Amino acid sequence: MAPDRGFILWFTGYSGAGKSTLANMVAAELRRIGKRVEVLDGDEVRKNLSQGLGFTKEDRDINIKRIGYVAHLLARNGVVAITAAISPYRETRDAVRSLYPDFVEVYVRCPLEVCIERDVKGLYKKALAGEIPQFTGVSDPYEEPLHPEIVVETDKETAEESITKILRRLRELGYLTSSREASRGR
Repeated sequence: MAPDRGFILWFTGYSGAGKSTLANMVAAELRRIGKRVEVLDGDEVRKNLSQGLGFTKEDRDINIKRIGYVAHLLARNGVVAITAAISPYRETRDAVRSLYPDFVEVYVRCPLEVCIERDVKGLYKKALAGEIPQFTGVSDPYEEPLHPEIVVETDKETAEESITKILRRLRELGYLTSSREASRGR
């Protein structure tokens, strides 16, 4: 793989699992080693690219396909496109994967109970009270990936341990190859 060739690093998991935190930490590490990086955060994409979409399965699928397309455009232009979106439906994630080469799925595994305890944005409280319909993990499903390239467990690992695991696996897959890129996660 050419050193300037981009790829898609797709973080998926429940709300509150740590997707955005890890995506931004990985982005900082990749920038530090000279990679061009863009983070497509699910919340930001919804505000800017998918405004007006709701949370039906159809709308969620459209949102994920849009994120995938933008990530592909970035990756084909030498950028590491990092996505951090719940992307709850396996079939849609797999469809995006099948369309774009150099797709690396990171499953940010965290038990729903822990995400509910964290409830950083107060969304689970509202969803459990019936104030937010079609909320992933409460009134809408989350389908775990069957074969992600990387699994991190944010209820058991520190963020630093998860980042090290992600970078190590990216090296194993050939996405990080120079000696400078190999300096972390030994």
